Amino acid sequence: MGNQTQFSNQQVVDIGSVLNNPERPLKERFRALFTLKNIGGLTAVKEIANCFKDESALLKHELAYCLGQMQDNRAVPYLEAVLKDVHQEAMVRHEAGEALGAIGDEAALPVLESYVNDPIVEVAETCQLSVERIKWLKSKNEEKVSSNPYSSVDPAPPCPDRSPEELRATLLNEELPLFERYRAMFALRNKGDDQSILALGNGLQCKGALFRHEIAYVLGQIQSPLVIQQLRERLELPEESEMVRHECAEALGSIAAPECRQILEAYLKDEARVVKESCEVALDICEYENSPEFQYTASLV
Repeated sequence: MGNQTQFSNQQVVDIGSVLNNPERPLKERFRALFTLKNIGGLTAVKEIANCFKDESALLKHELAYCLGQMQDNRAVPYLEAVLKDVHQEAMVRHEAGEALGAIGDEAALPVLESYVNDPIVEVAETCQLSVERIKWLKSKNEEKVSSNPYSSVDPAPPCPDRSPEELRATLLNEELPLFERYRAMFALRNKGDDQSILALGNGLQCKGALFRHEIAYVLGQIQSPLVIQQLRERLELPEESEMVRHECAEALGSIAAPECRQILEAYLKDEARVVKESCEVALDICEYENSPEFQYTASLV
């Protein structure tokens, strides 16, 4: 559940003070956040949750993501509160719902089930996926699924082994349940060959902002230059959902090719705050990917 034994409580609080200081550059606050995620423990959870009062939707979205990846049940009440808060931005509520699914605690099912018909479709679909994931975990399914080379906690388990052609057909079939299509998505990601990557790139043309946003996320994990153009096109599309544009920007930052830097720099003054901030953070990730630093973390002071 983290490396908290290597850090004193005061060190964790000090890192939390960087995260919770709106006067610090956003890239420093992100590094502090991912440091807390890696440390883990109750103090880290509290420091992260305390930041949900911030004005940056992008940062709050990442707070929820990190709490989900930490898989600490003590984060559940904080995430439930964010999901219930209709004054929070849709992308923040969505990520809180996804994080509850990632933690996988059955105690969260009643809250998640109460939002499966939320008027904001991305929130509703996320809660549906999280309910399906928790039920799948509860069933103690004996399916043989592929291993995840990225060590992330995903919103759906990958499909049992199928060919890239079969997985592509499932991924792009908009008549199928979203949970099934997500399973194909993560199976294609785990395969990671060119055919699978290009199939995922095709998913950026599908209906549903939540779906396209998750496609961009997995393409960022894969870090393949094969999909730079598809990601660029979605980022540059003014009518595209901010949730999708932001994830395309972060994916380009993870790919970190020189072309990606040029694309991101062009959107540093985007009218949408979440896109502008995503490009700022993505450029920092791009710098990290091209540096000898061991991990994406913050200073302890």
